[in-house]
Amino acid sequence: MPHLDGTDINRLQKRLPRDFFTRDGITVARELLGKILVHETAVGTVRGIITEVESYMGETDKGAHTYGGKRTARTEPMYHNGGTSYVYLIYGMYSCMNIAAMTEGIPQAVLLRSVTPADSQEKERMLALRLEELNRKRTKRGKEPLSGQSCPASLKKHLADGPGKLCTAMGITRADNDVDMVESQSLYVTEGIKIGPERIQAGKRIGIDYAEEAAEYLWRFYL
Repeated sequence: MPHLDGTDINRLQKRLPRDFFTRDGITVARELLGKILVHETAVGTVRGIITEVESYMGETDKGAHTYGGKRTARTEPMYHNGGTSYVYLIYGMYSCMNIAAMTEGIPQAVLLRSVTPADSQEKERMLALRLEELNRKRTKRGKEPLSGQSCPASLKKHLADGPGKLCTAMGITRADNDVDMVESQSLYVTEGIKIGPERIQAGKRIGIDYAEEAAEYLWRFYL
């Protein structure tokens, strides 16, 4: 898995500028791999190395929320300038986070599918956030809350390897929707690990079987 050992600390703190995001969604997606998503949360700063993404290419992409020019209150952030967050709910309960690509009025975006903790401290913070959500659900069911020592091994193993788990592990909610991540002090992306093109794999996007021929596009990128 990616790690930060030997990486220049000044590079890690360098935020991605606007012109990184104002490019097409496939280019932005591929180059986000290895970058660091940063979120200020109630348990402290959480940093995750981006390891899996999907491109959604706007009004001509049958897999995109904006296919056919569907501009609604929900999809509006995708029409904003590159670097804007687009956080939406699936199944009425899980948040998924995207980052808009291109410029104002061109609704391309990159879905963040997976991150890994930047270091051991980040791992503990992600675990605390995942455990908090798990215990909230357990309490609703009348079950006893779990401690860090008794949490399921599967939670530790699959800490942030899916869009919903990623958002929970990084404390990202609908309150983080439509944020300018170039200017924000609480949600942004920094430089990270340099990723050679030979390390990038491509595959079909997940969960869009309805999208006809677009379901076959190899627009999912991962390490």
